[in-house]
Amino acid sequence: MPAPSIERAATPVAFVQAILLAYQRYGVSPAAALQQAQITPALLKQRDGRITASQMELVSNAAMRELDDEALGWFSRRLPWGSYGMLCRASTMAPTLAIALKRWCRHHLLLTQDIVLKYAEAGNTVTISVSEQAPLGAMREFCLLTTLRYLHGYACWAIDSRIPLAGVEFPFDRPRHASVYPLMFPGPVAFGAADTRMTIDKAYLALPLRRDEAALRAMLQRALPLTVRQYRRDRLLVQRVQQLLRADAARASNAARIAERLHVSQRTLHRQLQDEGASLQGLKDEARRDIALDLLSRTAMPLKQVAARAGFRSEKSFSRAFKQWTGGTPGELRTASRPDVSG
Repeated sequence: MPAPSIERAATPVAFVQAILLAYQRYGVSPAAALQQAQITPALLKQRDGRITASQMELVSNAAMRELDDEALGWFSRRLPWGSYGMLCRASTMAPTLAIALKRWCRHHLLLTQDIVLKYAEAGNTVTISVSEQAPLGAMREFCLLTTLRYLHGYACWAIDSRIPLAGVEFPFDRPRHASVYPLMFPGPVAFGAADTRMTIDKAYLALPLRRDEAALRAMLQRALPLTVRQYRRDRLLVQRVQQLLRADAARASNAARIAERLHVSQRTLHRQLQDEGASLQGLKDEARRDIALDLLSRTAMPLKQVAARAGFRSEKSFSRAFKQWTGGTPGELRTASRPDVSG
């Protein structure tokens, strides 16, 4: 029997300290919540201490219920237990994720105006920004990052897909525990920005929601994992790999580079492609074939350059692969696609 896996402690104690500020604000002892999550006084004193995601779920859940404030003291008034569930319910009947997120941003104003969420489209991306309308004080970092995690976690759940981020920006300096941010946000993270924002590829926003009222009720029974853990499955991963390979087959030549560009591990890349019934090698062959066929039929580019553009190291290996794809040679296809009509 395999040994049980040990959960990695990656969440900084600094986030627990932010929760303790809420207890201090309301004059309530955090002892019960800390005991439930097995967070010791000694651990709280460690400047670079870490807890597991499960411990973070437990202490957050206990605090929200005990203080009856899902905002954990961030805002000028409490957000009673069920407030974010209301946002989920108001958004989940939308036909597409774009409309759901627009509703989320609009209805968030009913909860608080201390921060304002704004939805903006530009080109092929959508940006959701957070505008601070009141001082957030010592809770600022935890408030802003959790606000984006709530929204991103809900969006992933709604379409049943991991949603990569084109970028995430925060207006505060890089914290000591910055290494945890890539675990929370699947994309490039920047600090010292003008405001808080995350940018998403529009293709995900066009996807229909895949949840109904029954799924929503089940999710709300244990919603915190959506804000603590990243969603694993990416429904558009095959499409994203295809786009990357077709845009630059020569540079996206191996799993390591592709995984880095897509902000996933190589193991995750291969596993998720397999889940979607695809393989990286198959997608690479498909992209190389499409690039080669396009260049051979549309341009007079020398075969050596065609081979390089399609991601081959030599013309010989290109010709060998081309024969497997089509049964002929690159030269034969070029001749066939440009018949002599001079007579």
